[in-house]
Amino acid sequence: MDKSTFTGTIISIQPRIRLTRSFDEASHTYLGYAIKLEGEISNSDNTNFSIGIGKAAHAKHQFKVNDVISGECLPVPDPDMEPVEYYKVSKLKVISKGEQGSNSSPWELVPPELEVYRERGHRRLAARTYDTKCSSCMWGCRMPVEIIVDNWNPRGRRKYRFETFCYGPLSCKLYKAGPNRKVEGRNGMVYVEEDWVDAMNVEHRGEDE
Repeated sequence: MDKSTFTGTIISIQPRIRLTRSFDEASHTYLGYAIKLEGEISNSDNTNFSIGIGKAAHAKHQFKVNDVISGECLPVPDPDMEPVEYYKVSKLKVISKGEQGSNSSPWELVPPELEVYRERGHRRLAARTYDTKCSSCMWGCRMPVEIIVDNWNPRGRRKYRFETFCYGPLSCKLYKAGPNRKVEGRNGMVYVEEDWVDAMNVEHRGEDE
């Protein structure tokens, strides 16, 4: 398949993480970084699109909001399993480094290494709050979720959806948790992820960390 070429201004860069759920169990796969761009991409009329890059590319270029970049990419084969539209980016170039974005909520700085996100832990974030206030914040994350419905038969039926999370300071005034997440299980059972799960995920952090 021929690669698409793109040029655009970064309007968001966040961790690119996949979440797997099996009733009350959850695990994360750290894929790299998700970049939203405003610009042009071949074979599409879209002026807003998203690409996925690996941790090495971000470590090299230290991307942030307002940087202008170009490269080539392929469409993701399974949109249910990725938070971006394109991946396998090559010939990646920084055309210009943009002005520094917001250094308070929503934070638009250079995102840290993926290990920092893993260590910080996340809280659920209301989808509407993410869309309206947090989509450009380096501490926000929109994860593709794969649900193994029958945890006794992991090769069986799967369900897919997206969930939004916050890795940011606990004191952020923009934060809203939204409703508890529910996970379908075998024989019609439903697991409700209660508030204590979020509290446990971030209990090692202070209010402003």
